[in-house]
Amino acid sequence: MKRDGKCEPRVMRLLRPARDGQPLSSNSHRLRRFIWQSPTEYQNKFLIDLYRFLRDSIPLLSACIWTWSRLLSAPGKYMIVDSVGDHARRQALNCLEQMSLRLSPSRFHKAGGLESFLPLLFDSLFTDGAFAGFLTLNAEAGEVERFVPIDPAYLVAVRNKCNDEVLLLQTEDGNIPLDSDDFYYLGLNMGINSGLGKSILRSIPFVAHIEQQLIDDMRRTMHNAGYHRLHVKITPPEKLSGESDEAYITRINEYFDKTVAMIKSCEPEDNPVTWENVTIDYVGPQNVRTVSNSWSLTHRAMVEEICAGTNLSPFMLGYSYGTTHNWAELKYDLVMRHVFSVQRQVARFLEWIGNVELALKGWRGQCRYVFDNSLTYLASERSQIRQSRVDNLIKLYTSGLLAKEVASQKAGDLI
Repeated sequence: MKRDGKCEPRVMRLLRPARDGQPLSSNSHRLRRFIWQSPTEYQNKFLIDLYRFLRDSIPLLSACIWTWSRLLSAPGKYMIVDSVGDHARRQALNCLEQMSLRLSPSRFHKAGGLESFLPLLFDSLFTDGAFAGFLTLNAEAGEVERFVPIDPAYLVAVRNKCNDEVLLLQTEDGNIPLDSDDFYYLGLNMGINSGLGKSILRSIPFVAHIEQQLIDDMRRTMHNAGYHRLHVKITPPEKLSGESDEAYITRINEYFDKTVAMIKSCEPEDNPVTWENVTIDYVGPQNVRTVSNSWSLTHRAMVEEICAGTNLSPFMLGYSYGTTHNWAELKYDLVMRHVFSVQRQVARFLEWIGNVELALKGWRGQCRYVFDNSLTYLASERSQIRQSRVDNLIKLYTSGLLAKEVASQKAGDLI
């Protein structure tokens, strides 16, 4: 808030304590501006660590993140937007192709390129709700070297004393404002109150906790009910005439111990032989199928809740509940529309890197990155449409409605 041309600080506590536990002062050499933060903005790292733990620990959530990441990591290519000659276009595309091979952030991947970079990007985007980092340049070669990601758990969006939102990187040596031209931040589902993105798992922890409790209860119950146990009932023999109480107790205890030892020593192929006063019954559920179906329906409901929270359908993760083919196609169509919307954000990011590479090479034009989802999205329908167009073209040519040159040109457009 400004008053009389000056900024008034809000009443909030400081962003991050120093190593000695004392808050950073406004004249600290580690800060270029005086930053304030509310206590609620400390939850970013805790939530991201929680989401990562859930992703790595619960197979269902791991499958959701894996499916989203691989669906969006479709093949793609750079295109030149400006109208230039074929030779210049080929040179520009070759520069972008070589740059794509260097984008892998890991030094272990010598030529990982976009094939390794995109799954990493989407995994962080869906799990952490953001992907950010710095673009490094090779000054000697005059080209983009690679993109170095940073951990989104240490990013905070705060307000300075002028009430302007500032993105900071929390480090042990202080907080670094991220306002340089080589920094790029890509957030998922950003809100109005904060520019930070939100993880796709944000609505999952409570339901995932219930689902895991259900699985543990089901494991213990089914383990206890799944194995029949022997219930051996021994009727004490009658007391003999003239037998003392002490002798009678000793005799029935020996008989009991011998019967127990005989039961314990029985092998699976052996049959116990006893007097009539020993009864052997089975202890176990009488309606195992009913119990299993009850657990199955309950767990199915929890799986559907988790899938709904991640904007996926159960059949996308291999859970088949008798869904019809048309209904499954409709759901898949909705999923692919989500894929397109997120891919457009990532395409702008890749175009930013590509345009930097072209500028370093002396190219003044612009590039565009296009994802190719034709292999997975409505492949059969596209094939049928293409076949129908070919058949119509052949019929028009054989009937004499199209000249040979026109038919050849239209046939070339269909290839």
